[in-house]
Amino acid sequence: MADEQSRPPYNKPSPIPAEYGWDKLVKLAGDELEIRYRHTLEELGKAGGMLGLIFRKAQNKIQDPAKLQRLIVDLIDREQWTSLSADVKGDAYKELLQKNAEDVKGGAGQYFTPRALIAAMVECVAPRPGETICDPACGTGGFLLAAHDYLAKHHELDRDQLRALKSGALHGI
Repeated sequence: MADEQSRPPYNKPSPIPAEYGWDKLVKLAGDELEIRYRHTLEELGKAGGMLGLIFRKAQNKIQDPAKLQRLIVDLIDREQWTSLSADVKGDAYKELLQKNAEDVKGGAGQYFTPRALIAAMVECVAPRPGETICDPACGTGGFLLAAHDYLAKHHELDRDQLRALKSGALHGI
């Protein structure tokens, strides 16, 4: 999407550094593509701000360069992602999460969200003292624990805020 939005009619500056841009990846094949893709993920994970949060600890789990090329060129690059509705993008993201979760399925329909994803989501939400935090599908409470730790680490909480955090700020279903 960043690549699409950097071209007409949008002409927005890309948050992705030029040397790691999508246009560089789609031109590669074979081992060169696999190496460049892995290096791109590593470097974007080191970036500051939201970009670094999104790519932190990202890994390429596709070891076959031909399959990686098919994914990048034949599937991803052929879509016009900017023009897709938020529902379609949300569904795609949900399917990716579900596919990832199937690798670590806990049985009885329960899925475990990877800790790196939980940490990134909590940092993006950036909870503040006084807010109510709810996880409507909390399972083992990983998001709630991460939110609690985030608040304790990023804010100097006074006695009343600590009391609220301990008994009332976090809700799980």
